[in-house]
Amino acid sequence: MTNVQETPKPWGQHLVLDFDGCPLELLKCADHIRKWSAELVEAIDMIAYGEPIIEHFATHSHEAAGYTLLQMIETSNIAAHFAENTGQVYIDIFSCKAFDNQVALDVCKKYFAPQNVNQSCMQRGIFNQAGEVGDQGYAEAA
Repeated sequence: MTNVQETPKPWGQHLVLDFDGCPLELLKCADHIRKWSAELVEAIDMIAYGEPIIEHFATHSHEAAGYTLLQMIETSNIAAHFAENTGQVYIDIFSCKAFDNQVALDVCKKYFAPQNVNQSCMQRGIFNQAGEVGDQGYAEAA
């Protein structure tokens, strides 16, 4: 009998986007952020679980002030913070259902027009035989 070892499958995919140099007016509008969220969910073939939570806070800090969004999806969540005074956006898309990173990036760039993009993606939940997390992730700079 041959012992065939299966390649471990990841539990989830996690795309992290850091944007810099975004036009400030795009980060200060909750309706614009809501439209982005809806288009992103549809573009990456996910199902929204309720409406997004969008709150404006951290006004005590010039660098951190802005909207934060949390959109639950049936396979996990999309979280983002929009630093409206510095033109920075921080986006996390996490799902146990695979999605196209480039499609997600394109939708995000369309809505926030960054001058600079830092992108990384990792596969979450891959364990080796010893039960330790394996080194299956990767990072990309765009």
